Amino acid sequence: MKRILSRRAFLKGSAAAAGGVVVSKTILLEAKPFPTAVAASDRVRFGMVGIGMQGSGLLGMAITIPGVECVGAADLYDGRHTLAKEITGNPNLPTSREYKQLLDRKDIDCIVAAVPDHWHRRVVVDACNAGKDIYCEKPMSHNVADGLAMVEASHKNNRIVQIGSQRVSSVLCETARDLYQKGTIGDGGMVELTLGRNDPTGAWEYPPPPDLSPQTLDWDTWLNDAPKIPFNPLHFARWRCWRAYGTGVAGDLMVHLISGMLYTLGWNEIPRAATAMGGIFRFKDGRDMPDFHTVLFDYHGIPVYVRLDLGCETPELARFMGPKGLLDAGEFELRHSSQPGIDLAPSYYASSFPAKLRDQYFKEWHAEHDPQLGKEPTYEDTLYKGHDWDDMRPHLNVFFQAVKSRKDVTENAVFGNNAAVACHMANESYFRQKPVTWDAASKTIKS
Repeated sequence: MKRILSRRAFLKGSAAAAGGVVVSKTILLEAKPFPTAVAASDRVRFGMVGIGMQGSGLLGMAITIPGVECVGAADLYDGRHTLAKEITGNPNLPTSREYKQLLDRKDIDCIVAAVPDHWHRRVVVDACNAGKDIYCEKPMSHNVADGLAMVEASHKNNRIVQIGSQRVSSVLCETARDLYQKGTIGDGGMVELTLGRNDPTGAWEYPPPPDLSPQTLDWDTWLNDAPKIPFNPLHFARWRCWRAYGTGVAGDLMVHLISGMLYTLGWNEIPRAATAMGGIFRFKDGRDMPDFHTVLFDYHGIPVYVRLDLGCETPELARFMGPKGLLDAGEFELRHSSQPGIDLAPSYYASSFPAKLRDQYFKEWHAEHDPQLGKEPTYEDTLYKGHDWDDMRPHLNVFFQAVKSRKDVTENAVFGNNAAVACHMANESYFRQKPVTWDAASKTIKS
């Protein structure tokens, strides 16, 4: 009796049946060059606002870029004044609790800010109004109104604002963008963005500094416009856990994935709608932001699925799918797998034909579709390996060079706001427990 192939077996062996060849290759991507010798008159002098976990990394990276110098730092916690001096190797570095002292200095060209989300609007707007360009950590805003005010301040003052989702300055993201624009996967039909963590530190359960107290921290000022509560070291160290100060996994993790997607696909827009589900399943530590969050976005009719969780470690992946194949983008590599999108063997539906008709169909199919010997089609599977797409140094370099050239940056205030609004929509859908839409006329999120 003749064996009838299942669909799984058909797909597994179809390329070979049609004489196709899968060609695999690996390409090493060169990192973008940095400036070398820089004249003293061409140096960029910046002030650092916020020297916490992210800020200390930004400060350490920034001062390794030739022609860049930190000449002042501000933080509401005194211990970080000491840290800034340690990082820069300058025991005489001017430090203060008041960031506006940096804005008043004529010898400071720009600001690098890494403060909690509920401080972004105030620092960015104040910097722009003071005539300073500013690099601000992601997500750009704490809410929609904040983002709109920041865009307005950037435009009104003709200031460069760059938001800190670093991958848009990486060679991996640029390669993905080039491949997509060349039509290697055809018109995108769907996007999947996923990232998972599985440890308390990854879930922001950071240890507060041992000397943190109302004497070493200006607590009332730190609260900004959040509800006034007694001094709480956990709220200071773990602010991402609370909606009053942060934007949860959406603003911490999703915004990176969304920013990379917008740059790769050339969209730079706000989604039309978002539907979210999630909850607090593992880290029941008093937080009010979910530790598991899934979202389905509608970007001009194209579905974008996002899954973020703090309960299972999974690779960071941006998958772009189209009729000609897919692009899988990760932290250190990008894989392009081409797909012909055609039958590579006779249809397995023919297994429902009587034997005589089935044999005739097979014969005719092969006569019409089998390639000539030596002219078998090839299907490429190309792996691009490159530098960490989350490295802050290339992204900082883009900002500092823009401060000198006055050329706009990719992740400017408009781009940063578009990515941030998507995160706000994800959070609003979660808290409202219903789908939400973006009303472009009123520039608000509606249910």
